[in-house]
Amino acid sequence: MLLFLVQSPVLSVPVVPNFASGVTTSRTETKSKTVETIVSHDYNTGYTYSLSGTGLTADPNSLIPNATTVTGTTNGTSYVWTGLDLSSQSKPTMSLTVPGASFQLVESYSAPGLSNITTVTRETEQESITDTVSSFSR
Repeated sequence: MLLFLVQSPVLSVPVVPNFASGVTTSRTETKSKTVETIVSHDYNTGYTYSLSGTGLTADPNSLIPNATTVTGTTNGTSYVWTGLDLSSQSKPTMSLTVPGASFQLVESYSAPGLSNITTVTRETEQESITDTVSSFSR
């Protein structure tokens, strides 16, 4: 089988736009949301101890309880501070001024350690719309 290929010339016609002016428009919309969380830990690094009352007499040699080590871990953070040993062997020795009379005793202790956790969450949403119009002419 014989095959003959014959080439024919290729002709083209130039393309010329036949409009005189035009307008293009575009719109871009952007939305974003940001969430911020701030966590604050407040620690008491020391202690507060107070002892007061009426109708009582304190032994001056036992007014301050013995110190002890206070340790703890909060959310993976370990701490070591000095606190007070408030066992009965370490507490101040009190006696009635007048046996059988009325008395009042107030003891307050604020230990070292975590005192407060504050969490603040803020959400911000932003939206931006940009419209662009371009016009052109010949």
